[in-house]
Amino acid sequence: MIQPKTLSGFMELLPNQQIQFNHFIDIIRKTYERYGFLPIDTPVLESSEVLLAKAGGETEKQIYRFSKGDNDIAMRFDLTVPLAKYVAKNLNELNFPFQRYQIGKVYRGERPQKGRFREFYQCDIDVIGRGTLDIKYDALVPSVVASIFKEMNIGDFCIKVNNRKVLSGYLQSLGLEDIAQDVQRLVDKYKKIGKDVFVLSLKDLNIDDINIDKICAFLTLDGTKSEKITKLKQLGITNQTFCDGVSELETVINTMAGFGVDDNCYDIDLTIVRGLDYYTSTVYETVLIGHEDLGSVCGGGRYDNLASYYTHETLPGVGMSIGLTRLYSQLVEAGIIDGGKGAVSKAIILPMGDTLSHCLELAKVLRENDLNCEVYLQDVKFKHKISYAGKSGIKYAILVGEDEVKSGEYAVKDLESGTQTSLSQSQLIQLLQK
Repeated sequence: MIQPKTLSGFMELLPNQQIQFNHFIDIIRKTYERYGFLPIDTPVLESSEVLLAKAGGETEKQIYRFSKGDNDIAMRFDLTVPLAKYVAKNLNELNFPFQRYQIGKVYRGERPQKGRFREFYQCDIDVIGRGTLDIKYDALVPSVVASIFKEMNIGDFCIKVNNRKVLSGYLQSLGLEDIAQDVQRLVDKYKKIGKDVFVLSLKDLNIDDINIDKICAFLTLDGTKSEKITKLKQLGITNQTFCDGVSELETVINTMAGFGVDDNCYDIDLTIVRGLDYYTSTVYETVLIGHEDLGSVCGGGRYDNLASYYTHETLPGVGMSIGLTRLYSQLVEAGIIDGGKGAVSKAIILPMGDTLSHCLELAKVLRENDLNCEVYLQDVKFKHKISYAGKSGIKYAILVGEDEVKSGEYAVKDLESGTQTSLSQSQLIQLLQK
């Protein structure tokens, strides 16, 4: 016989876990739409020429790619490149700024390890401008994400916000523009490698001790968000890139407050850099307080031109992505959530004797009242029926015997507390609607 197994790097969940996972997807989708983001769905398979236009290095090595007839096909590895194609293809049909969201699976042939999957859900939002895009949209996107994490109820979190122009301009002011990218790569690893290794790495770039001290002091500016902005301004740096970055960062922080994001849910972190070849100004990373070892559970930022490989139009954008498969697996492993419980049905109807037709009619009425329920159809003894009901995770069992059919009142057993009561059909509906 063939051994039933799932490929490494692919997640399968038991039904109770899948219910919880789907609940998170529902929260994300409803929140995106609450803020006016429009849904799109792009194909899992794309022409390799289209999908790999911007790919290279490790990304291209991880692509699932194959031929079918004369077609060279690749599986999408993120939702951003398909978005670029989508916007370029539908440029004249879309309304700009274009606020879109997409929730779907992506595929990467990387080595499976803790928190890394070959198939996983990404939940993306982006705002795309045509020609220009106001910096205030850089505040909208993390505000949406803050609403999602609050509703998920997975603990305290903090969205770390930065602007890459600030660090870039600062390095230029120190005369380090020729090695700025090398320094930024090190800054991106600052919290992983620690200050000591960071300093040694800067010395390997032949940066003198004075500038190393300045860089370390810059990255560790403390205080409230407004105090950090003030300290950045008080550095007296006249470099235009730096000044633009500080101004944009201040606007984003102030506008997030205007969106009503709780003050303790976001902060300025000058060590956040993210993809050197992709993001151009605002960048974000989200951490769970007390579980920083999980790393960033959601990130993103602003990019100057989304679809330069597909159109001559300038399409600036800003977005964030929640890697839900990775996040869910880490939440379960860290014990932040219990891995799911419960059922989709509000009640299970147990026929007692020759009452099946009445049970089916009752189920029809409940479903017409938008109540999920199921009818137990196995012809077994009562103890087996109630045992199944108890293991199902459903809260209520409705016992329907001949006496209940005659009286019009049903014995309703609370499977959590063990209490039982008699209710009319209307009373039953009211109970299940709570």
